[in-house]
Formats: sequence, structure tokens, C-alpha cells
Amino acid sequence: MGDPFLKIDNLSKVYGETHALSDIFLFLHAGELLVVLGPTGAGKTTLLRIIAGLEVPDAGRVVVEGMDMTHCLPAERDVALVFQNFSLYPNKTVRQNLEFPLRAPGRNLSKTEIANRISDTANLLRIAPLLDRPATHLSGGEMQRVAIGRAIVRQPRLFLFDEPLTNLDAKLREVLRVELIRLQRDLGTPMIYVTHDRVEALSMGDRIAVLSEGKILQIGSPEDIYQRPNSPVVARQLGYPPINLIEVHKRADQWFTASNHGIVAADRNAPQRATLGIRPENIFPHGGEIPATIEAVENLGASTILLGTWADRPIHILITGETQWHPGDVIYPSVDPNRVVVWERRNEE
Repeated sequence: MGDPFLKIDNLSKVYGETHALSDIFLFLHAGELLVVLGPTGAGKTTLLRIIAGLEVPDAGRVVVEGMDMTHCLPAERDVALVFQNFSLYPNKTVRQNLEFPLRAPGRNLSKTEIANRISDTANLLRIAPLLDRPATHLSGGEMQRVAIGRAIVRQPRLFLFDEPLTNLDAKLREVLRVELIRLQRDLGTPMIYVTHDRVEALSMGDRIAVLSEGKILQIGSPEDIYQRPNSPVVARQLGYPPINLIEVHKRADQWFTASNHGIVAADRNAPQRATLGIRPENIFPHGGEIPATIEAVENLGASTILLGTWADRPIHILITGETQWHPGDVIYPSVDPNRVVVWERRNEE
């Protein structure tokens, strides 16, 4: 794909005793949407603020289109950063909010150019009927559209989104998630989107970077991260219900739990001790030999989650379609060994 549009090179940031970011290597291609996924406190916002020029790293570089921008002022970077709070001027109309960044010193845009940009942006975000409405008279979804519009109207070379949909209800998050993907494709502007939401990460990103405690644990396509996580920590970041993690040892080409229940075949080349990762959709409620007792049934409509105990371990099973199972039922789960992720456990673990 050629040289990356953005390269984060060995970036570190420390606040007192806290290592907010440690040795971050990251790249973003032109036209790409990269999702940075991690829990609260992972360092996601710090990473965006350094890219935008609002923070200076203690080590490392931020390189944009081959130019070292690490110590450049925010205004010199041509980057738009959208936060989760809407950050609109309450005493201004939607039009005036959109105009504000275009009238900044040094812009020197004509009235016609400003009007055209506002019109194009309003049509793109479907907020044209709202242009003369006061910002205080907008719903949460409308306010976030306007906040996104203020970033788009600038026509920056890079978009940074810091959990912009967190404060919205679930249905509106879904609608705006789809619209953001469409906007990014239409505009072709590279974007970094940070979130703690696993659904957003899987549905939006061309690639996902998993960030935890200031370190990047894995980078890859959504399929790679979901199907082939390189550690239990990464595996837990994605998927609902959460992945089943079971500590096992190998004996006679079989994985056994600590309670000596053989639950699935083991590859002859597998390590002696391991943690197995089994996605809930890859466990079937029949075909096995070890009984499991269903303790709860969560009906999601198109699918059902069975929660129970199997081989003395808590377990989640995800079933599509209708189910005949009820709390108290006994089932005999089975697992396809080809759908199991294996992480070796060292003797000291």
C-alpha cells in the first residue's frame, strides 16, 4: 500500500508514576479507518491528543506524510479531533457553529466558499433543515452530527474521533455508526476512531489496534483479532457474550480441566499446559460426554445465551434461532477442536 499516511514511532508518555503510553508503534494508510480499542485508562485519549498536538510525548515521533510533526503546533497539523461531549457553542445556531472554524485567523475563506462548505457538510450529515436552529434546541444525536460537521467542514487531512457516540442511546449509536462509516468512505479521509465498545470496533474498522495499560497488544483486521487473538487479554476485548477461558493440561491427545474432565481433542503438537479460548458460538449444546447444567437463559430474540456450569467451570453458549432449553436442564456440550484458540501456559503461571 506504499508509505503510510501516519506513522507513530516508539511513542511514550508518562504522567508522574503512570505510564500512559509505552513504546507505541502504529501506522495509518491513506483512506483507512483504524479503530483503537481499549478499556477506560488504556491510553486511548492520550494517544489522540499527542497526534493532534495537544500533548507532547516524552519519547517517539509522530510522522504525517513523511514529515515529523512531533513538536508542531496543533494548527500546523491540519487534524480534526471530535470528543464524546458535543462541545457546541450554546448561544449560536447550527450554521454559526459550523462557520466558526472556517472564520479562524489565517483561513481567509470567501463568504461563497464558507457557504458552499456548510451546505455540502449539512447535506452530507442530513442536518440542512437544522441550520438556523439554536444549538440548545437540538437532540443529542443532532448535536453530535453538528459536532462532527464542524470537523468535516474544515476539510482536514486526518480525523480523530474520541468515543464520539458514548453519550447516545443504543439505537442512535447504531445509526450514527453506519453514517460515520459512510462518511469516511465518501470523503476518503483517513480516520482514527477510539472506543471501548467491541461492537463499534468489529463493525467499523479496516483494522483494529488493541490497547491496554498503555501498550498495543495486537493489530490486525477485525477477523484476525476476533478469530486469532494473540492472548486472553485481547480475546476478552471482543465478542459478546465474552469468550470462555479454560485452563487445561494435555493428556493422551485430550485437553483436561483442573477437575480432570476431558472436554476437547488436543493437537499432538500442542503444549502440555494451556489456556483455551472458546467463543460461545463455537460450543454446541449436544454431542459431548461431560454434562452441563443450565443456570440461566438469556433470550436475545434472534439468538439465545445459555449460562451454566460445565466441567466445574462457568460457561457461555450462544445459540441462533429458537431454543428449547430452560434453567435446570442438563445438556452435553461439544466443541470443534478446530475452533479453539490455544495459548501456552508456562510452569510458573
